[in-house]
Amino acid sequence: MANTAQARKRARQAQKHRVHNASRRSLLRTRIKQVIKAIDSGDKTAAQSAMAVATPTIDRMVKTDIIHRNKANRHKSRLNARLKAMQAAN
Repeated sequence: MANTAQARKRARQAQKHRVHNASRRSLLRTRIKQVIKAIDSGDKTAAQSAMAVATPTIDRMVKTDIIHRNKANRHKSRLNARLKAMQAAN
């Protein structure tokens, strides 16, 4: 346990940040799942609109250091590839 006032404060702040970051990560995962669900259903317009919502969300998570820049680019690339494959199949 933290012995100094400074360490106790850092522990409190770390707990707040952990809870906040967990909710942001959950939002990120939800947005990605929404795109995948729309692609799997075959609804082109829903998939495009879900991708339009997910892309800035992914970028925001990078800006706030929730995920690494390369991971964000990988997510966007794979989602975009799935979207294009779905459109080509129709």
